[in-house]
Amino acid sequence: MALDDNSLFDVDDLNKIRVLDNETSSKTAQLKEECKEFIDKIDDFQSIVSGFIDLMDSLSSEVEREKLKAIGARNLLKSMAKQRESQQQQLVGLIHEKKTQLERYRIQLQSLEKTEAEQRDFIDQFILQK
Repeated sequence: MALDDNSLFDVDDLNKIRVLDNETSSKTAQLKEECKEFIDKIDDFQSIVSGFIDLMDSLSSEVEREKLKAIGARNLLKSMAKQRESQQQQLVGLIHEKKTQLERYRIQLQSLEKTEAEQRDFIDQFILQK
């Protein structure tokens, strides 16, 4: 009930004087409650987003660690392949060297066998002449 139609004050059902009328007062209270709920939801959203960002940061760190491990493993494999290739070249060189040495020994053996045969012939002739 209003004091009069042009009055700036109202009296509510509990006979309290109000600056705003009941409808405006209840809408203001309702808006205040909705704002509080909205702020709570924003706070919840912010905490969820913060948790998500923390999770993404930890996943990013994990991905970075795994990426570095993969790069290290790839470099190790390349190094091992180069080492194997170098070792293979050394072995091919060693085989070539041993084949050359074998051929020298074979020629030396033939020469020694020829010298032995000549010496036997000489000894045989010397014995026959006596």
